[in-house]
This record gives sequence, C-alpha cells and structure tokens, in this order.
Amino acid sequence: MSDDIKASAAATDLLMQRGLGPLADKMGIKLLELSAERAVATMPVEGNTQPFGVVHGGAYVVLGESLGSFAANVWAQPEKMAVGIEVNASHSRSATTGIVTATCTALNLGKSLTIHEIVVTDEQGRRLSTIRITNFLRDKN
Repeated sequence: MSDDIKASAAATDLLMQRGLGPLADKMGIKLLELSAERAVATMPVEGNTQPFGVVHGGAYVVLGESLGSFAANVWAQPEKMAVGIEVNASHSRSATTGIVTATCTALNLGKSLTIHEIVVTDEQGRRLSTIRITNFLRDKN
C-alpha cells in the first residue's frame, strides 16, 4: 500500500461520522469499516426489494456506487476529488431476506482516476453482484 493511501486514511474517522449520504441513509446503507485497505458497508434487503420480495439489481448498484465513490474520495490523493463516475455491474443472484454486505477494494489509485471493485454478498457469503467503479479525479483547487 502506498504512502499516499496510508496518509489519506487519517481522515477516515471524520468521514465515518459523515456517512455515505442521504440516498444511502434512506436505503439503510451503513458504513461499517473504512481503512487504507478496504471499505465495508451493509444494506438491509427489507425496504429495498421489488414487489416479489428480492433485492433489485439497482439497489446493489446504489450500494456499490455509494461505497465506491466514498472510498475514492478517501483513498485519492489529498489534493484530488472525484468528479465523474463510470459504473459496471454484473449480477449473479438475488437476495430475498436479511442483510447484504459490500466489500470495496482498490484496483487502481492513479493521479487522474481510481478504480474500485465492490463485491456484494448475502448472509451466507454467496456473491450476489460485482460492481466496478471508475472515479475520474481532478485537483481540488
């Protein structure tokens, strides 16, 4: 892990208090862990389901996008900020009950973009979705 990533992790306490934003709050998404190595969030299935009782793929994307964008702002160089996003998602299965967990890891932390992979699993640890988030960065000035 580079010194830039470790240095940016110093801001994690404040960011953990701020949370992932209003949409994430409405969906019940909770940030559980944020470190220089990974970020973890959970989301209840209840309240985020289709009428037939399964989590919609769009809910996984919101979960992944919220976590990936948040991580990009934490793990990017201190003088940078995320200004654009590209989302690619694949869905393996759906969840019908319980809580799903998203784990985000950095694949690339460059000067102009970050790439994160978010794996969403159910309570049994089965992969539900894989989401790749590319955040485009620019200087904060």
